[in-house]
Amino acid sequence: MRLACCQTDILWENKSANHAKVRSMVSAANLPKDTLLLLPELFAVGFSMNISEIDDTRSRQTQRFLSELAKEFSIYVCGGVAMSCEGKGRNECAIYNPAGEEISRYCKMQPFTLAGEARHYAAGPDVSTYAWKDFTVAPFICYDLRFPELFRVAARRGAQLITVIANWTNRRDNHWITLLRARAIENQAYVAGVNRIGSDPSFGYSGNSMIIDPHGEIIVEAGGKEGIISAEINVEAVNNWRRDFPALNDIRSEFFA
Repeated sequence: MRLACCQTDILWENKSANHAKVRSMVSAANLPKDTLLLLPELFAVGFSMNISEIDDTRSRQTQRFLSELAKEFSIYVCGGVAMSCEGKGRNECAIYNPAGEEISRYCKMQPFTLAGEARHYAAGPDVSTYAWKDFTVAPFICYDLRFPELFRVAARRGAQLITVIANWTNRRDNHWITLLRARAIENQAYVAGVNRIGSDPSFGYSGNSMIIDPHGEIIVEAGGKEGIISAEINVEAVNNWRRDFPALNDIRSEFFA
């Protein structure tokens, strides 16, 4: 199966411009049917705390775009979207199939407290998974990456591919790369991380989107340029490695009661 990451320089709080940019990039990439395409966290607006301005709950502008993109190019699409509920924002990712139907949604469980995200966005309630062809996929968002217990839950629920959509700042580039590889190694799963480049009013971003195999080896990486990277991944590579080296079977279940 083909997995792709779309690394963009996000235009601040400008949904229409970011939608147009992504559509143009996807059109040029000529992705195979049923590709899973990952877009960065809050790809249409940037890492903004201005919930009233970027909220997509009523307008559904970005959600409609994701649905239309998936249908237009006959691919699966996972993209970040800002929602609201009970007076707070929700930093979510929504996944659409090639028919344009929403098949899953995840809310970021670990808002980035240091940047004030926890004051503006509510934490999600649970890990989620969805089916992409033969793969069970677990989606996560940015700061979640620092909490390995979340990823362990995903692995115990059968995730063979773990995705992380992000606005990860360039101050901690080495953490991004190291933690993505660690999550792949310890969970014996493919891991894909898609980040943005450029800057917003508060932070700078270096990109470094990448796809990593179940042994922690980087298959492909984007560096610091805008563009789409992709790779073929095979669920049997995960299943065979877990069979040959069954470390996940040795997890002490009492810690997950």
